[in-house]
Amino acid sequence: DGADATAAAPIAIDPDVGPWRITLDGPSYIAAMQFLPDRTIREQIYGAFNTRASENDNNNVPLINEILSLRAEQSKLLGFDTYCERSLAAKMAGSFEDVATLSDLIASKALPAAAKELEAITDYAKKNGGKVYEELEKLMPWDITFWSERYKEEKFAITKEQLRPYFALPNVLDGLFSLANRLFGIVIESTDGEAQTWNEDVRFFKVFDEESGKHIASFFLDAYSRPANKRGGAWMGSCIGKSEACKRDIPVAYLNCNNSPPIGENPSLMTFEEVRTLFHEFGHGLQHMLTTAEVGDVAGISGVEWDAVELPSQFMENWLYDKSTMYGFAKHYETGEPLPEELYGKLLQQKTFNAGLYLTRQLYLGQLDMALHNGFDPSNGEETIFDIQKKMAAKYIPHNPPVEGDRFLCSFSHIFAGGYAAGYYSYKWAEVMSADAFGAFEDAGLDNEEEVKRVGRKFRDTVLSLGGSIHPTQVFTAFRGREPTPDALLRHNGMV
Repeated sequence: DGADATAAAPIAIDPDVGPWRITLDGPSYIAAMQFLPDRTIREQIYGAFNTRASENDNNNVPLINEILSLRAEQSKLLGFDTYCERSLAAKMAGSFEDVATLSDLIASKALPAAAKELEAITDYAKKNGGKVYEELEKLMPWDITFWSERYKEEKFAITKEQLRPYFALPNVLDGLFSLANRLFGIVIESTDGEAQTWNEDVRFFKVFDEESGKHIASFFLDAYSRPANKRGGAWMGSCIGKSEACKRDIPVAYLNCNNSPPIGENPSLMTFEEVRTLFHEFGHGLQHMLTTAEVGDVAGISGVEWDAVELPSQFMENWLYDKSTMYGFAKHYETGEPLPEELYGKLLQQKTFNAGLYLTRQLYLGQLDMALHNGFDPSNGEETIFDIQKKMAAKYIPHNPPVEGDRFLCSFSHIFAGGYAAGYYSYKWAEVMSADAFGAFEDAGLDNEEEVKRVGRKFRDTVLSLGGSIHPTQVFTAFRGREPTPDALLRHNGMV
């Protein structure tokens, strides 16, 4: 009847007025926290996101307790006191104490910075958010991301779309390959058509040693997004690894990104984040391709400890903040005009925006992971996983602690369903090394071409060459002349 027809009528959808569907998937959740002006809805979404898998039949707490108990039992059977000790036996970090010492050293600088950053965001919200925010004693977690974004927009007044015209993929590749030549003495040539590819947009390159002229490696570049048959994200994969036993002397890599494809006569125009991702994956590729280790299990990235494998990739990202490198490719795709100085300056400023808040959050997650795997026994009833969470939050994020009822741990898949158990600290550990490695070039003088080349060749002969054949502490010491320190990381984040 008429009532049934009305009930079955499709809902009119208007992108400007809704309705909109918001999910608890990462991209949807983050966008909602950044851009939804309705504070009440943000609070609902925040609460739902941070209580996932924590109720009724979908409660992960019993599973987490079982996982932690089994890991502890397994570790003791293998001769280790804790799962943390077992995990670190195969990593660069020597002990729980080493990780904690580094974390606390960084925290001593990051905590005051984070408190100051949050104070600035709070002041901005009170001035611009109306009466509700004027009367707040402090911002809640569902407020901070939203007002941080508004503050950032006003402070820097720069958008991704403003930068795209200056980052055309062909120009970015020219700049990247020129940097590789400058630092590592390699020449990269396009040899499209010489190798079979899986898509017409995939390109093939050969890598030559500049001094000898010898062909030493090759790589495929699959740069564009294809949602129908290609997963998202970016990654480097091994096509052929170097191996004397298998008589494979020329390693081949896959470099995969998901950039916007060319449109008409226009080339692919990249965001700054996409440029950084390309440099990152190329760093992984360099370690795979420039290895001199001949045993397959330790050649390239094979056998490199978990907390050291990101060193070359994060190292390459640093060069985007070197002016001569940036201006080697950042030019308007139509006019050839270089990136305006004002925009470049804002990119530099953005790098350190809210660096303290980000650092303390990562330290908190890393040390929470370690605490859960270093002698904590969920079966003795003395403490729960959430008690441990509160302790670590009080130490590393006292400015923004979890709200009562937070059950984030129930969906912390990195450490309970991924490969980061007693290893989440690796993100920051590798970042310390990559910043310190770039610091060697800063010490030599980024404008001193001869010194940059000398240090670059040394980086190639150690970090990029030795793979997993030598412990990463020895590799880094061979390059830097000492073990890594966080001084450069703190300096790059504006905390020294």
